[in-house]
Amino acid sequence: MATDPLLRQGPDSTDLVLRTGPAGSVWNALTSARSALLTPLALGVPTLLVAFCMALAGARASTVFVVVGVIAALEYLLGWLTMAFSQARDILRMEFAPAGVPASLRLVRSAGPDHWLPIDTLREVKLTHKVVEPYEGDRKPALSTLALELLLRGSNERPTLVPFSGDPQRLADALEALLAPAAVVVELRTERSTRDEPRSNWYSGGSASANSGGG
Repeated sequence: MATDPLLRQGPDSTDLVLRTGPAGSVWNALTSARSALLTPLALGVPTLLVAFCMALAGARASTVFVVVGVIAALEYLLGWLTMAFSQARDILRMEFAPAGVPASLRLVRSAGPDHWLPIDTLREVKLTHKVVEPYEGDRKPALSTLALELLLRGSNERPTLVPFSGDPQRLADALEALLAPAAVVVELRTERSTRDEPRSNWYSGGSASANSGGG
């Protein structure tokens, strides 16, 4: 049944895989902990400002180091909790069971799988294939991403963009064939744009200097 690389058919279910990797609350916490290391760096300027003010007030160096360490630890903890919470609902894959003619589905998120739902809970699947093409003379290749929107009864799910190098029409046709018995609508839309060409300030600045010098 599955005829697209993103659709993987197993003995019990057919999975639409958006991201690979394990799922679960522990794994989500570990990956968030690694990403949260950037939080103290991003907030480094306010932290250094506090240290500078303490030094001007006459605080000892040891006291300044302790306070800065506590602030950095709190920033890291806050970043960890924020990232873990936001990442927990990221959708890794959709599971349709049984594999042949699905009667139920569930979303597997970074924090773990949701409960199984009847297949008629899903009303429509919208695929948006976004292609950002290089401008003339740009050496970077085109960037292709896929956005998936799930219209469920009572709620909509909009997973983030994922890199995509396959055939969007092939994926749409495979999903349509899989979900046709449940009368689920599959819609495909392609959006193309051109990458913005960086502006050179050197030429405009030189031109302005030349004009002012001529006066």
